[in-house]
Amino acid sequence: MLALVAFYACQTPPAAEPPAAAASDPVIDERSYQLGVIGGFAEVVGVGVKKLALSSAMSPDDMAGLREEAEKIVARNNAQCFLETNFLVTDLFPVEVTEGKHVLFIYLDPVKDEYMALKARKQQLIDDGEYEGEARKEIAREMGRLLSYPEERIEAMLAE
Repeated sequence: MLALVAFYACQTPPAAEPPAAAASDPVIDERSYQLGVIGGFAEVVGVGVKKLALSSAMSPDDMAGLREEAEKIVARNNAQCFLETNFLVTDLFPVEVTEGKHVLFIYLDPVKDEYMALKARKQQLIDDGEYEGEARKEIAREMGRLLSYPEERIEAMLAE
């Protein structure tokens, strides 16, 4: 009998369900997550891999709650940032993504000037009644280039 008990005690137990997350497991809050994303983008911009990166589009209140810390993170990564409250809408992204929201731009000079010139050029095309067809697509392409998107990806996004 003792041999049987020892035999069964040495058997591998059946696979159990993984344990549920303990109450003490860390939870990443939205603010911390967004700051982490900004930190990652600031690094790739700061070392020159990307010309321009964007935070998530956020409500003005959400952006206000993290902007000061985000600016410190960006500066630590040798990049610059500015708050865009009137995002340049192009055919790359639906207007609903940024409408009424704020976006933190992470960049190195002269990208901010290039972005502002692109916004002005789009507005001039609108004012002249020429923001259509190829001119409209070219504004979107230039925005994609500022974001360091590959040409193939820009064209695919425009085709969608």
